Amino acid sequence: MFKKKPNIKPLSPLKSSDRRRTADQIISDFGIEVPVDQNATLEDKAASQAGLTALRRSLLPENALSARFTTTAGPDLKQVSGTVYAGSLEGSGDEVRLLWVKVGERMYPTVYTLWNNPRILPLLYTPLAVVEKLQGGADLMTPGLQRGPPFPPKAKKGAVVAVASLESPTVPMAVGTCEIDISALDKVQGVKGHAVQTFHWAGDELWSWSTTGKPGTDPPEYLGGWADKEDEDAGLATKTQALDIDAGQEDGGVSLEADPTQRSEAEKAQGLEGEDIPTNKDFIEEVEDKDLTTKEIDEAFRNAFLYGIRHHMDHNKDHPTYGLEFPLSQSNVMSLLVQPFLPTYTPARTASLQIKKTSWKNIKKFIKYLDKQRIVKSKDRDGNEVVIVDIGFNDRHVEAFVPYRLPKKDTPASSGTNGKPAAPLSAESSVGQKLRLVSLLRPRDKLAPILNASKADPKGLYTAAELKQILKAYVEAENLISEKNKRLVNINPQIANSLLGSSAADNTALTAGTIARDALAERFISSCSLFHTILRNDANISDSKPKAGEPPKVQIVLETRSGNKTVTKVSGVEAYYISPQPLADELRKTCAGSTSVDKLVGSSPKNPVMEVMVQGPQKDAVIKALEKRGVSKNWVEIVDKTKGKKKG
Repeated sequence: MFKKKPNIKPLSPLKSSDRRRTADQIISDFGIEVPVDQNATLEDKAASQAGLTALRRSLLPENALSARFTTTAGPDLKQVSGTVYAGSLEGSGDEVRLLWVKVGERMYPTVYTLWNNPRILPLLYTPLAVVEKLQGGADLMTPGLQRGPPFPPKAKKGAVVAVASLESPTVPMAVGTCEIDISALDKVQGVKGHAVQTFHWAGDELWSWSTTGKPGTDPPEYLGGWADKEDEDAGLATKTQALDIDAGQEDGGVSLEADPTQRSEAEKAQGLEGEDIPTNKDFIEEVEDKDLTTKEIDEAFRNAFLYGIRHHMDHNKDHPTYGLEFPLSQSNVMSLLVQPFLPTYTPARTASLQIKKTSWKNIKKFIKYLDKQRIVKSKDRDGNEVVIVDIGFNDRHVEAFVPYRLPKKDTPASSGTNGKPAAPLSAESSVGQKLRLVSLLRPRDKLAPILNASKADPKGLYTAAELKQILKAYVEAENLISEKNKRLVNINPQIANSLLGSSAADNTALTAGTIARDALAERFISSCSLFHTILRNDANISDSKPKAGEPPKVQIVLETRSGNKTVTKVSGVEAYYISPQPLADELRKTCAGSTSVDKLVGSSPKNPVMEVMVQGPQKDAVIKALEKRGVSKNWVEIVDKTKGKKKG
């Protein structure tokens, strides 16, 4: 629910009487047992009161604050309002986090409260792949429920429950409301429908909120209070590690059958499409060693296109054209209907499955082929491009197509503080990545004598600091430091020829026979060609291929269309390891508006730059989505054409 940042009014201290009353209501609503000293007698009311006071403080600390909030939720952007309760829990220092959210008459604990108050909610389990989907805003489907039946007796329809992954069963990661009576289920396989409507999760805007602007706290690795006998069983860990869970599929659960090569009804109902591919090592080696023929590559592209159609039909059933807006450009056909569905199980297959290696050689001829097969209708546009104007959704080829298991997506192993794994936010590989932009310099030929004298590679790439050290070593080796002033360097023929020109400042330096060290270093660096490289996660400069010129910037352009409608365009994200289509998909959900991906006008036909367009003035949402992918604001350029001026 809280994918979008709620508007929270200023917090105010909660009165002691209100805090106690609110805590007591929570204890009553959730049926929380009040701890009592086992050694105390039943008549010892003081012991009972002490336990109640401690429980109240654990649920709502004495420093508790409250405030009203508003937000929007659902496809209709329905306005939701309520109250948030914040405070610093024991062991968190003075860090204030949101602890409870009240909407209507119902209270919801945040994950921070659950991590500090075990067993206050019924706990449900599902695979980590499904938890990651819940953290994207999806609901938990019934086939995704695991470790049952039986399920917790309190998990009845309308009850607030917590959800943890099978891989970390003692750490609740999401909070939601039961859509059905889960406690009464006697099976989950073959049962369709929603089980839990997700309200809050580790990674949303409630989790990330703080009074100091600090990011959300990483989930703990283990919480003993939530453990039960099954969690202590070593066999559970062995079973979990043996599972082949595909995190790259659509929303929902996966099968935990003993045989991972068989798809369960739960997997199908939860949205995991297609037949399984064998996952053993021998199969992978066989695929890598086998070169694909042109016929096999053609078949893979044709099947990927059919898969793309079926995918849109299954996930956009209420849309008249299943979420596809015609005419479809060549780039949209590739990004929406082909690339995401290619069976690129190994690096070798990825290298083979290129459009230029098909018998058609390019996407234009591929679309013409589909037209001849009467799967689509196409027409020429602008003389050099073909667009799809219609698709035969009832075509026999589409109806007869059998989906296959898609390759797993590569998710980065991002880490949080103190080496703990950060809360996963998405299955997309660029989310959570860490980027470093490194500026490098290559000395021009005229500087070769100085570098050779310093035993440095004249064709090498260096940082500015490294070049200054090379120049310092050269000056010291040639004994060029002025005896009168250590900040001056005596000019020798090599420096004069390589670094000094005919400007007035240079003529003055030549006349004096000395030049300031800092000025000489500036001339040395300015006499180099600029290069750059963008390093991802733990990549090393030695493994990268630096590119000439200044580092690229992501362009965000706001412009007006159709009179008074504003659109936001984003381009240049590919250089930062970001795929435009998943970015567009996220922005469509975040901004609750339509998005599209198309080739940037004027970009190279051989290496096209894609442009994501979002309806409305969505600059802030785009910047936030880029920051989630490691892009600094300093690497973004904003052009606001709606005001006729440029902003930095």
